[in-house]
Amino acid sequence: QVQLVESGGGLVQAGGSLRLSCAASGRTDSMYAMGWYRQAPGKERDFVGKIVWSDGRVYIANDLQGRFSISTNNTKISAWLQMNNLKPEDSAVYYCAAQPQGIGRFKYWGQGTQVTVSS
Repeated sequence: QVQLVESGGGLVQAGGSLRLSCAASGRTDSMYAMGWYRQAPGKERDFVGKIVWSDGRVYIANDLQGRFSISTNNTKISAWLQMNNLKPEDSAVYYCAAQPQGIGRFKYWGQGTQVTVSS
């Protein structure tokens, strides 16, 4: 089991920045990747990005590249989602997720943190 807790959400004006944190606990040594998703009201949960622990590669959704980035301290315990030049359409609940090794999907999820971007 892996437990995830997000923090750092809030209200920001368009053009501003936010940095979300994800803190993992439990069997973090078994994690293959840590990722971020977001879900706006009435919409499906969308992939934002992920980091693969084995090689440190970061993948960001195509439409978010250049504004969003993921960083980590390489401990499989913490990761951060840096969001710059935020737009109102970025408003959503942002979720941290963990993908265990040997499983081709994100299995563990945090409770989510709200990000609201005002115009």
